Amino acid sequence: MYDLTGFQRDLLYVIAGEEEPHGLAIKEELEDYYEKEIHHGRLYPNLDTLVDKGLVEKGQRDRRTNYYSLTRRGRREIEARRDWEGQYVDL
Repeated sequence: MYDLTGFQRDLLYVIAGEEEPHGLAIKEELEDYYEKEIHHGRLYPNLDTLVDKGLVEKGQRDRRTNYYSLTRRGRREIEARRDWEGQYVDL
């Protein structure tokens, strides 16, 4: 997780919190959070990076729609990050 950008970590968290979200659903969630438009040119290359790193799987719902889900490794990375954060942030 240390080599991911903040945006890529946010993508992982959104994917973890949804049931196989498609790209536009992820985009909408992040736009709500960031309160600004997320361009496709930023979203999809970063999703592809997460797929290439083995943190996310990409599936095809139909000819035009892909969905995303965390791999086991992706879940482990989120858990490890939360444990690490817990050492410093106690809310």
